[in-house]
Parts: sequence; structure tokens; C-alpha cells
Amino acid sequence: MWIFDTSDGEPRLLRFRSGHSAPPLCIKFYANGRHILSAGQDRAFRLFSVVQDQQSRELSQRHVSKRAKKLKLKKEEIKLKPVIAFDVAEIRERDWCNVVTCHMDTPRAYVWRLQNFVLGEHILTPCPENPTPVKACAISACGNFAVLGTAGGWIERFNLQSGISRGNYVDALEGESAAHNGEVIGIACDATNTIMISAGYHGDVKVWDFKCRQLKYKWKVGCSLVKIVFHRSNGLLATVADDLVIRLFDVIAQRLVRKFEGHSDRITDMCFSEDGKWLLTSSMDGTLRIWDVILARQIDAIQVDLSITALSLSPNMDILATSHVDQNGVYLWVNQAMFSGAASFASYGSGKEIVNVKMPSAASEKDGDKSDNRTIFEPLESSDTSQFLNSSHQIPDLVTLSLLPKSQWQSLINLDIIKARNKPIEPPKKPEKAPFFLPSIPSLSGEILFKPSEGTNEESNAQNTRLEESSKKTDLPVSKFLQILKSCAEKENFAPFTNHIKSLSPSILDMELRMLQIIDDDDEQEPEKRQELHFIELLLDYFIHEISCRSNFEYIQALIRLFLKIHGETVRRQSKLQEKARKLLEVQSAVWQKIDKLFQNTRCVITFLSNSQL
Repeated sequence: MWIFDTSDGEPRLLRFRSGHSAPPLCIKFYANGRHILSAGQDRAFRLFSVVQDQQSRELSQRHVSKRAKKLKLKKEEIKLKPVIAFDVAEIRERDWCNVVTCHMDTPRAYVWRLQNFVLGEHILTPCPENPTPVKACAISACGNFAVLGTAGGWIERFNLQSGISRGNYVDALEGESAAHNGEVIGIACDATNTIMISAGYHGDVKVWDFKCRQLKYKWKVGCSLVKIVFHRSNGLLATVADDLVIRLFDVIAQRLVRKFEGHSDRITDMCFSEDGKWLLTSSMDGTLRIWDVILARQIDAIQVDLSITALSLSPNMDILATSHVDQNGVYLWVNQAMFSGAASFASYGSGKEIVNVKMPSAASEKDGDKSDNRTIFEPLESSDTSQFLNSSHQIPDLVTLSLLPKSQWQSLINLDIIKARNKPIEPPKKPEKAPFFLPSIPSLSGEILFKPSEGTNEESNAQNTRLEESSKKTDLPVSKFLQILKSCAEKENFAPFTNHIKSLSPSILDMELRMLQIIDDDDEQEPEKRQELHFIELLLDYFIHEISCRSNFEYIQALIRLFLKIHGETVRRQSKLQEKARKLLEVQSAVWQKIDKLFQNTRCVITFLSNSQL
């Protein structure tokens, strides 16, 4: 966007927006999922904003335009070579450089400071005597150190603040002069700076003491490795080999724990979810597969038109960022149904069923909204998924809570205290002046006398007559609360009634229960013809059903307490209701004994562990 505000009428650049001019090679979420770091084949290192695209920008490589103009070269020729790998640490963003990048065919690694969006001052050069291209990099969890691996098998540690080398890692047991006998394809550090993990191209995985730089143990995969990803929380290392098999190793236990197969072409990228339960992998066969680490099976698979070359899942696990072959954009998948794990496990786990997903169009083109050009994908529509999400099947013997705010069900218990606290201290006072719209007549005393309207006595008498007639009627006005209760009891499905009472406030629910209160206990009418008793019986059936199913446990307990406070005397007087109450007591006692046993077992284990000296 240019603006013509100069005296000679020449335009000047006001603002601009740009992206990659060549396909991105690697991407990663940053700042708790609000930004995406992306490195492309156009030699640009960019920061994209997921929230507002106007905040997206390219990180500066220090006076590229001036140097290109001075040397009469293109900007692309002045820029650093394309980034092939990078790592970032948010903890030291305000102190010093917190990003390290490895570049294509470059024996040096560069540092960046994201706070200023600029290239750092230090250049990290491992093994100056025998320089080889840097292939892998990792930043420690503390953000103080960067570890680099080269194509010659050399691994060296640098201080990010000063850029000074802090020693290299050498496998002295094998008599090698470097860490690996071949290219280093991946490096990872744990969360406590205790160990450092490295992987070589020839299939050797080595675990080093981070501080002493000594080899602790190693193992062989059996084939050439392509990529590794380490999850710091659970200590699992995922490796990709050229046999298209994904292997998961427990680094501490030094053993293989999972093996996933399914891709038919080269695996391009993979990443763990934040909680470590999922592993996402992409391949040149055009598929994106999601593996459940705990269940040790594939839970989802989709097919796209263009193969995914890089992917990254946000920490909140709500957005997936991908880059594709011959595509210059970074695509955002805002799709929770795709990651539900809801489809048929038997078909997806075997790899026979793969859902085809078309490449999306930008949101601005689709919805006509030009304020946000994020790429949003349509939800994955699947009958199996919808049935799984809407199903209410519960695990046997599992007690579930209502997930309601604590104040909502506690207010049911303490409703009398709340009413007494909110009761006004003084009665309302008579206003000094009547409202202007009430008719009044003048008086000698100065007091305001309201003019009686015509037919007031007749209307009040008619109203009293209607009240007397209605008091003689025995039919109870059926509210929506009672209608849903009756309908659910007939269908033997109380789920709609549970959803309805959850939506009611404590005061409204108290009012609905008090509407069933029997005031005239001396009425000679038969109990079978009293609608109040019928609905109280239905409520007891509802309580028995919910306690037996062990669902909404804390909310039902509060509701039963309020119910007995209002209708306890009525239940005591009616023999039919007494039978229902005894059955409710039996079910309640049986369920509570099981829960109390679980509580006591847990307390014993906690007490034992807290008193033991390990």
C-alpha cells in the first residue's frame, strides 16, 4: 500500500503484507500457539501470527536491501541459504537469542532473537579444523545452551549468551574421534539437562551425559535413520527409518515400546501432541496418520491431494499447521473432529479406511471476509464420528460428575442460608410521592388521595371468586419441568430431564420442587388421584436410576438433599412412597460403599508412600 503525501507527488510505501515465495521446509508453533515459525526455500525465516495476520513478518537478516543494492545483486543472493532445521526456546526470549537455525550446505549455525525479530550477533561454528555442514540442532530446556550436529558426526555444545563453545561429545568407547561415524540426523535434550540424545544416519542412537559429555549407553535400530523426535515429558523417542517403520523407544528403560507401520512412501515429518498421547506423521503417499501411543494403534488417517512436507501441532491441540509440496502457504487445520479418535478403530487401525480431504481454500475467498485470510478446513463429516461423539455409553462401575460449577450444586444445599442472608433488613417504605401516572384527587390536609377507578369493587370481587374456584380444583398445573419428567419416565430415558434440570438455576429448581409440596394433608381425596404424589414418585424413580448409573453423582446428591428437605414429611406419611425411599436408600448405600472403599484404598496408598523413605 502506497501513499501520495510528499510535496513532489512521489509515492512512499505505507505498509505491506507478504509470505513465502517458495514452499516452506520446516514449521513450528511458538508463543503457546499464537505464532508459527516458518523457514522456506526462498531463504526467508518468517513469523506468522495465528490470531492476526497483520502481525506476521519476516525476521531481519541485517540490511539485506542495502547490501544487495550496493553489490548490485538480488536480495535472495544476499540472504542466508534455506533453513533445513531449527529449534526455539521461549524461556530466554527477553535475555538473549533463543532460536538456532541450520542452513543448507553451511558449516555454521546462526542464532536469532525473536524479541527484536532480527538475526543474532553470534555465529556458531562447530569443529573449525574440519568444517562440515550442520545438519541438526537443539536448544536445552533452560535456554542457555545449543547443541549442534554435523554431517561428519561431530557434536558440539555452545553457550547462547556468549556464543562460546562449551565442549564436544566424543565416543571414547569405540575409539572414534567424533560422536558418530557418519551424519548426525537428530539431537534432543531432556527437561532437566541430565541427558542429551543423538541419532546417526547408520541407525545408532546414543544417550550422553549432558554436563560431563560422556556416553552413557547406546543401541542400534538396525537400519538407516531419517528423523527423530523426543518428548520431554514422557521420555519417549520417536524414530523414523528408511524401512517406513516408526519406532518409539523409552530412553530411560533403553527398550523399544511401540512400533507403527502403515505409510507406503517416505515419511516427511512427525510430531508429538503436548500431552504425549498422540503421534502425528505425514508421508509422501499423501496421508496424515494419527497414532495413539497408549493404545498402540492408529486412530485416524486422512488423504490430501498434495503431500504434507512439514507439520506442527499447537500446544492446545486445537490447530494443526502443515506445509505441502509446491505450495507457498502454511495451512491451518482448525478441526477437532479429525483428532477425536472417534472413527472405527478396527478399520483405521488396519489402514484399510482412509478419509479423503480436499485441499482448502482461504477463508477470505470462501466467506467473503477479507479481514482474516487464515486457511480453515471443513470439519471431517463421518457417521461413525458423530455417533461416537453423541454416544452416552459409560464404562461399568465408573462414577462420573456433572461438570457443573461448584457453586451451582452447593447452592442447592445452602439455599435457605442464602435466602436468609439476602432477606431485606427493613420493610419497603411508602414513597413520599406517588408515581405521576396514578390518578389522584386534591385534599385539604395535603396528603395524596388516589382516585378509585370505576368498577374496582366489581373486579376485585370477581377476582376473589376466581381464586376460590381455582382453590377448589385438584388438578395441578403441569409445568415444563413436570412434562419432561413424565415423558422421560414413560420412555425410561432420563437423559433429557437431566439436561433440563442442569440448565435451571438453584432458585428455579427449588421453586419447581416446592410446587409439588402438599399443604392440605388432611384432604380426604385418595392418594392415587393426587397428582403431586404421582410426580413425587417419578422423582424418586429418577433418583434411583441416576444413583444406579453413577452419573452426575455430586449434583444428584445435592438434589436428593433438597428434595428430602421439602418432601420428607410427605414421603413418611405415604406407604407407597416409603417403598420407593427404601429402595433409594439401598441403592445409595451400595454405591457409596464402593466409592468409600476406593477412597480408603487411595488414602492408605498415599499414607504409605508419604511415610516411606525412598
